[in-house]
Amino acid sequence: MARSNRREAGRRRLAMRLPEMRTLIMEAREPRQLELFEAYQMAVEARDSVRRQGFNSSRVREYDQVCFEIEQHVIGAMHEPSYTTEQKAGEPS
Repeated sequence: MARSNRREAGRRRLAMRLPEMRTLIMEAREPRQLELFEAYQMAVEARDSVRRQGFNSSRVREYDQVCFEIEQHVIGAMHEPSYTTEQKAGEPS
């Protein structure tokens, strides 16, 4: 899957997984946020691949934990002020 497709797939998954943040997720444009979306999609793909193999439940749990941790990072990233907003606020008027 191409990088931009993976980012958008991760964005959509996270919007479904975190409905209270759906609007923020769908409007996110910051590079850090986009990287988190991509990382989430990659973790989900890896987890699903291991799950399909059906014999390594501890590995599936590890990937579930990684997905949960990325979700927590996304929640934090959605509440951080954007770099451009910080830069503008710090500029002299």
